[in-house]
Amino acid sequence: MTMHADVPTSSPAVADIPAVVAGLRAAYATGRTRDIEWRKRQLRALERMVVDNEAAIAAALAADLGRKPFEAWLADIASTAAEARDAAKNLGKWAKRRYRLLELSQLPARGWVEYEPYGTVLVIGAWNFPFALTLGPAVGAIAAGNTVALKPSELAPACSALMAELVPKYLDPEAVAVVEGDGAVSQLLIDQGFDKICFTGGTEIGRKVYQAAAAHLTPVILELGGKSPVIVAADADLDVAAKRIAWTKLINSGQICIAPDYVLVDASVRDELVGKVKAAVRAFEADATGGKRIVNRRHFDRLVAAVAATEGDVTVGGGSDPAALEIEPTVVVDPSLDEPLMTDEIFGPVLPIVTVQNLDEAIAFVNARPKPLAAYLFTRSKETRERVIHEVPAGGMVVNHLIFHFATTKLPFGGVGPSGTGAYHGRYGFEEFSHRKSVLTKTTRPDLGAMIYPPYTEKAWKLARRLF
Repeated sequence: MTMHADVPTSSPAVADIPAVVAGLRAAYATGRTRDIEWRKRQLRALERMVVDNEAAIAAALAADLGRKPFEAWLADIASTAAEARDAAKNLGKWAKRRYRLLELSQLPARGWVEYEPYGTVLVIGAWNFPFALTLGPAVGAIAAGNTVALKPSELAPACSALMAELVPKYLDPEAVAVVEGDGAVSQLLIDQGFDKICFTGGTEIGRKVYQAAAAHLTPVILELGGKSPVIVAADADLDVAAKRIAWTKLINSGQICIAPDYVLVDASVRDELVGKVKAAVRAFEADATGGKRIVNRRHFDRLVAAVAATEGDVTVGGGSDPAALEIEPTVVVDPSLDEPLMTDEIFGPVLPIVTVQNLDEAIAFVNARPKPLAAYLFTRSKETRERVIHEVPAGGMVVNHLIFHFATTKLPFGGVGPSGTGAYHGRYGFEEFSHRKSVLTKTTRPDLGAMIYPPYTEKAWKLARRLF
């Protein structure tokens, strides 16, 4: 997505945006989205939408991304359905007031946190998992009682068109709207001054979204990316580590914000790990007739150039097919640390493996770079596990596997620093799209506050000092 300062208004879709947003605000003003039962019905309908249309969604993902049916179901369909189902089941509990015991100086009084919808929110999705990363955040927004504008990525046009077709058939069309288009459309949407925005995408575009939203003081959730490291300690189970690293790197051709971007492996087990990763890639791709599909020419050219520029040892793959926009699964051992493979987020089926002498060096390596969206560790040692958890900052961490923290509704998913701000999934999504309003109620009789009314006597002051 590219943000544009000048937006052409001749396009009917662009011209309709103010009216679409006004309609969403009007629907919110009716108050019906605040009703818990209305929210549950919408969430159940969203679940039905992705389950009923599994074949159509899988076909759209295949057309846009070359995604296999199993991966389409696992990453976009099952995860979104589970998110909606969990929210519908638990919403009543999440939305209850949270009473707090107040200080003596506040009594008699009651205080609680009231979960209040922001109003009308915007969700700008990503192309790599078009349904999970657009409808997933929308679950939290709907659960919180907001009306929602959904902006799917134009880089997955089949998925965008299918979402625009399905959403009004299953969800309240006055409360949830799909707006298709490119970065100019996103800019115009942001200019409407939403009550909250959730953007999923690259860090540089995330900065532009943040800047555009700042003009309206719109709070923003940013789900970005970065170079997510994998630390493989000397005591790791290398058979399992190799398979899991290879499998997650190849899902969606490595075009995942939490894909393993590079591996830091202890020198004592480097060669063994490289051999096992190589074997795993060959086993997983045994039935493949070509390379891994890349979303478009720009990303394809970027990846091919990065592999061509490497000073490392290309031990697996390295080939590409410009006509098909396919790149072979590629493993590069010990690239130069200042080349594109090690300075830019890869977002493709290319895996650098970097040798480190010990755990100290691995931790220092990660911490010398921007905080990643995810960090991964393979070890059998509790001591190593606890040290890495405490010393390596990241949006999330998985030990002895990868990416599964995205698939649970019980943990928040989000970044830190340049990898993002805010988190969602499950209750955390509901809370992210809710304003936590403080409410305090007082009695009027007896009027115990009279002691703080002027004129201020010495006796009142002494009593106040004891209470406050």
